[in-house]
Amino acid sequence: MSDLTHLDDRGRARMVDVGAKPPLRRTAVAEGFLVAAGATLDRVLSGDLPKGEALAVARVAGIQAAKRTDELIPLCHTLPLDAVSVDFERSAPDRLRCVATTRITARTGVEMEALVAVSAALLTVWDMVKGVDADLAIEGVRLVEKRKESIS
Repeated sequence: MSDLTHLDDRGRARMVDVGAKPPLRRTAVAEGFLVAAGATLDRVLSGDLPKGEALAVARVAGIQAAKRTDELIPLCHTLPLDAVSVDFERSAPDRLRCVATTRITARTGVEMEALVAVSAALLTVWDMVKGVDADLAIEGVRLVEKRKESIS
């Protein structure tokens, strides 16, 4: 079991020791989609919802969630993020795409932070539109890019 980095030699969960790794500039990009009726997405994009401007609230929720990933995912390291962005675009008549980009200079990556940001942002939009459209879905949450570069 020692091949699995989150397990000790007795098979128990542990946080990986990254202390010997060199700090690198790291970036992760994740995406996900909210599927809803076209008329619902029209209202989301125009800010015409009973609960207010969903995308602004969801953007803040995604950033906040990225900053607190270690509190949600038990074996994640606490990371001092350099930057988090959360953006939205209509990718189809019935699909709202959310993209989160996280950046850090550290010994470990920021993939989980990007994935948590997308998830929280999409859940926030869902919460804000569920009274208007009960037939919603979240699909395709995934990591689409990760980069690392040495610090010069």
